[in-house]
Amino acid sequence: MGRVRVVLGRPGAVERRAARARTHEAGARRRRRTGHRIRSCPHRRAARPRCQDRARALLSICLAECVQAGSRNEASPRQRLLVVTPARYEDAGYLFDNQEASVISATFAYAFGVGAAVLALAGWAQAQSQTPATPVAIAEKVEVVATRLPESPDEVPAAIEVLTGDDLRNLGATTLKDALALAAGVEVAPGGDTGPAGSVPEFWGLRELDAFLLVVDDIPWGGAFNPALTSLSLRDVERVEILRGAAPVTFGATSFVGVIHVVHKAAAAQTSYATGQFGSYGSGGGGIDVALPSSARWRSRLSADVDRQGFRDERTSYARGHALYRGAIAGASSRTWVMTDLSWLSQNPASPHPREGAGLSSNVPQDANYNQANAFLDETRLTAAFGTERPVFQAASLGIAASYTHSAQSQFRGFLTDIANTAGNATGLRENIDINDIYADAHITWPERSHVRVIGGGDLLFGNGEGRGATFAYTVPLDAGSATNVTEPVNLNLDAESRRMFVGGYLLAEIVPAPKVRISTGLRVNATVERRGEGESVTHARPSGSVGAIVSVWQQGANHVRVFADYRNTFKPAAFDFSLAENEGVLEPETARSVESGVKLRTAAGRLDVEASGFRMSFTNLVTATVVNGLPALINSGETRFQGFEVAADGHGPRNLSGRAAYSFHDGTFVDFVQAFDGVPTQLAGKRFEMSARHLFSAGVILAPRDGVIADLIVKHTGDRYLNKRNTALARPFDTVDIGIGYRFKQYEVRLDGRNLGDRRDPVSESELGDAQYYRLFPRTLRLSAGVRF
Repeated sequence: MGRVRVVLGRPGAVERRAARARTHEAGARRRRRTGHRIRSCPHRRAARPRCQDRARALLSICLAECVQAGSRNEASPRQRLLVVTPARYEDAGYLFDNQEASVISATFAYAFGVGAAVLALAGWAQAQSQTPATPVAIAEKVEVVATRLPESPDEVPAAIEVLTGDDLRNLGATTLKDALALAAGVEVAPGGDTGPAGSVPEFWGLRELDAFLLVVDDIPWGGAFNPALTSLSLRDVERVEILRGAAPVTFGATSFVGVIHVVHKAAAAQTSYATGQFGSYGSGGGGIDVALPSSARWRSRLSADVDRQGFRDERTSYARGHALYRGAIAGASSRTWVMTDLSWLSQNPASPHPREGAGLSSNVPQDANYNQANAFLDETRLTAAFGTERPVFQAASLGIAASYTHSAQSQFRGFLTDIANTAGNATGLRENIDINDIYADAHITWPERSHVRVIGGGDLLFGNGEGRGATFAYTVPLDAGSATNVTEPVNLNLDAESRRMFVGGYLLAEIVPAPKVRISTGLRVNATVERRGEGESVTHARPSGSVGAIVSVWQQGANHVRVFADYRNTFKPAAFDFSLAENEGVLEPETARSVESGVKLRTAAGRLDVEASGFRMSFTNLVTATVVNGLPALINSGETRFQGFEVAADGHGPRNLSGRAAYSFHDGTFVDFVQAFDGVPTQLAGKRFEMSARHLFSAGVILAPRDGVIADLIVKHTGDRYLNKRNTALARPFDTVDIGIGYRFKQYEVRLDGRNLGDRRDPVSESELGDAQYYRLFPRTLRLSAGVRF
């Protein structure tokens, strides 16, 4: 087996230590030939770094150097020696600011160990590619989110990742945060204003609930409004596709920074699975995925589950029930399918933690809940969808999909407005929201002719939502020692209504002018009509589009190096959040222009994949949160710029061992934005975007045999980020550790998963309900689960 050795120290000492190590190895080889016993040598142990704050920069250098060393033809299959001196890792110091470099985290030592394991795995993979050993079977992945056509992610001129259902199972992932724990450039904050069952993803340094698109089985999940994350189920998933950057033209004016596409297993899948689990704070649940009895051609499948999640605060919890039915009939060249999804959710919401000055208030207990004693945040959601695919014209294919969704939401909650034991120090709201969504898409895919493949079609997204509610003041003790009983308002005299219709036509072309070149270009014409309340309708019509290319610069067997670049021009109507503020109105539409370029590398006979990309995105009229008359509202934020780079390495080793490491640098900055603070207009140009961490790092090792011990270790680092737009409150970086261990035998599996084992409670998302208030990371939890395949 090949090995990668990382030796740290001063230049002279490193060379002397390396020379002694080589002498020792030569002696060891002689003793092997003569049969002498081989003893361990202290020189084979790598010296520990003198200070942990340099380990972050060192790890990124180690990754680059090991990949480079592992790809050189003259590398010895026995051992490679990587020499890292202080001068070399000091060169990376510019990546970290003074405060972050000064943080000495014991947790990051685990990250270094995980990263080193990933690097050693990469070294083993390269050594194996130079020997006649039997190659490890690597399953090729497929995505459809970029073009609606099944393609390998390596052939798409964009940054895209695909996680299989087995990947989620090996991680014990039941939430979006768990599923995307190792995804490059993505950070998911649990909870938020949508309740403890929700989450707030971040792409490209932008953490806004409506900035990304959530798609489930080709249907926009949330319709014309916000992504419906609280009703998302990750049971019976075939794969999850993550596209960073604006949504493709085939999905309309819906997203700027990312698309998450969840694809469930086909209705014809015959495997069945049942699970049960219980965990911390009275959590527990169970579910089943089963193939239903079918006729000669009709196939159907049902997934159902119930779940309860408790938290350290006894008044925060949620209970959820979910059922998903899929049915399909398929012929030689056609397919018709139906899908019905029903979810029921009952939440007892948490309270965000208010900020005073440069940090979170010390006058407020960590898990204080200032909601009323009988607070709730409930939703029932029903989606029905159908689609068909069949041949038309001369070998072309027609695809049609349509869906209807009804969502009934009801909330009775409150938040602290005055950090003092005074009368009326909290504001509450009672609101009922009904939303109806209709989605329809029809497109024709022409077969490839003269190295050109074309998709043309149109879609409609209609949403009508109405909220009726009331606001009130109440009093809570600052120590949150007891909950306040508040009578629900009967007169719901405030309303928030929005009717939105997005219509568009699109044309997408895939061009292969040469065997090693692929060009993807798309054009879309958007027309949107919006109306709020009884006001006048507002109409916008404008084009958007994209163009990208990927070039194979080298390929040998399964190994390749491909470079790509793309440009996207995107248009999106402003978000609407059913706030009861009176003067919200219809905001200006958001527009963005982005460029992206990168490289996709595969080596070691497909056992090591590396993707690196850089991006720059300019926003106009980005919607951000503010407060109007004490109530949450939305405003346009002038011009904002996001730029950065992201790199990820994914390796597959022997004995079902795999590893992944990813690093992202994000720089979100206001370019021209004026907002009033305490009645004083303030220019925020040059300020960093709030709640946007510059540095994100994740690393994990996964052991997942078909039978035997299973385990995973995931370490994540989140860099510092400003809590406010004026950049006067800086939150310190933090690290988290997740561990899972279990056993598989025959068709059974049992596992124990621990999340946030360091019990970090740092602020991870900002509330749009309370001014300058933040949700913390969920506390440490343990979950024991068991499953059976039948």
